[in-house]
Amino acid sequence: MIVKFGFLEIGWNDLLDILVVTFVFYRLYIVMRGTIAIQIFLGLLVIVAVSFVASSLELKAVSWILKTLTDIWVIAFIILFQPELRRLLVILGRGRLMTNLVRGSMDEVIEILVEACEEMAQRQIGALIVIPRRTGIRMIIESGIALGAEVSKQLLLSIFNPKAPLHDGAVVIKDRIVEAARCTLPLSNQLRIDEFIMGMRHRSAVGISEQTDAVTIVVSEENGAISIAEDGQLHRGLSPDEMREYLRKVLNVNVKSVIESTFKQGIDNDEAKE
Repeated sequence: MIVKFGFLEIGWNDLLDILVVTFVFYRLYIVMRGTIAIQIFLGLLVIVAVSFVASSLELKAVSWILKTLTDIWVIAFIILFQPELRRLLVILGRGRLMTNLVRGSMDEVIEILVEACEEMAQRQIGALIVIPRRTGIRMIIESGIALGAEVSKQLLLSIFNPKAPLHDGAVVIKDRIVEAARCTLPLSNQLRIDEFIMGMRHRSAVGISEQTDAVTIVVSEENGAISIAEDGQLHRGLSPDEMREYLRKVLNVNVKSVIESTFKQGIDNDEAKE
């Protein structure tokens, strides 16, 4: 026993139980912050808190009503948070956390991105690809069409095909998953970098990099040039090798950062949403 308040005794196991529950609720809040799901989640917390108070004060009618609600809360939770739960199961099933702890975990994704962008550059197909890091971009993901498909060169080429319905807007990739396509990005107020006048894709890439720590890849439809936007700066005219090295430098983060970002991904989302 650690502490005793009258009839209430708190032991080490109780303290551990409280810490675990607190951590789980905190991580759920981080995952769903900024989404509609957080409002539902907070509503469920209110119901649980009121139920606890009503039980303590022996309010039988209120307790009965809340008990009726809590009897079906599991089913309601599954229905309301179905996309998030699906993402969590995908993450656990693929062992993504353990995979990401291995050096070079993003190398395969980077190779896919380089090969796809190189081919699109040769064919002068415009592309806009956002790779979030620590900052959540749930609102950006929700502005597009949810996909939840594993990234591949063929998938990216299909999405950005000028005749495809999803080619306009940005694609968001988190880890190995294409979260959404046709996403809307904020535009930068910069109209010009040096002597380069930016089009909509480049302004969108710089815009999202000004507001978040995401890395954004742009393939120009006009001249096939490959650019990367980060921290409000646009790095233009990259060769495939330069693109590969740049992405390796900014995406192969340390173990602590990977763990933090994995927790923030959410439940599928995205990601999710997570």
